[in-house]
Amino acid sequence: MISILQTILTNILKAIYEPFGFAVLLAIFFMFFYLFAKATSWKRAVKIWLEMFRKSSEFRKMFLFVFYVALMLFRTLLNRSIWSNPLSNVMGGWGLNGDDGKLSTEAAENVFLLIPYILLLFWTFSHKLWKTRKVTWMLASALGIGFGTSLGIEFLQLLLCLGTFQLSDLFYNTLGGIFGGMIYVTAMKVKEAWKVR
Repeated sequence: MISILQTILTNILKAIYEPFGFAVLLAIFFMFFYLFAKATSWKRAVKIWLEMFRKSSEFRKMFLFVFYVALMLFRTLLNRSIWSNPLSNVMGGWGLNGDDGKLSTEAAENVFLLIPYILLLFWTFSHKLWKTRKVTWMLASALGIGFGTSLGIEFLQLLLCLGTFQLSDLFYNTLGGIFGGMIYVTAMKVKEAWKVR
């Protein structure tokens, strides 16, 4: 059991470590061009970017969200080989053992992929999302966003022949989205209860 957890943790950390620099640069450039509309020159845009990063928590939240989206894109699309038949294993990847009988951490990785995505999405846009404070609405949103995001990734893999389209990925990613929503709602409820004290 410990070796399985160690393998899962190693693969997750490797998935974060490999594209880390790329994701940081992509997030910086995205947020830079996001702000460039407010600037009259490149020098002014850099100054605005640094000032916003230092002063605005909303800007830092958006930066972290874009950073994680870049990590996800690298893991699911940008760092993939072209497959001649992306529908070759539609039903694969349900258990902890691969087709060759060896340990596969793909199922756990697919669950963990969307947990930070949903957490960062809800945290970044909490001023809009947390207004209702209805647990069922938040969890339904997490389910819908998780499913939609996973479906989008799977269809891009299918259309671009990058990786394989798998129903198990869709299921486990959606499950990760629900877990992310549950963690966010629990954290917000604990935060509210803490404020009441």
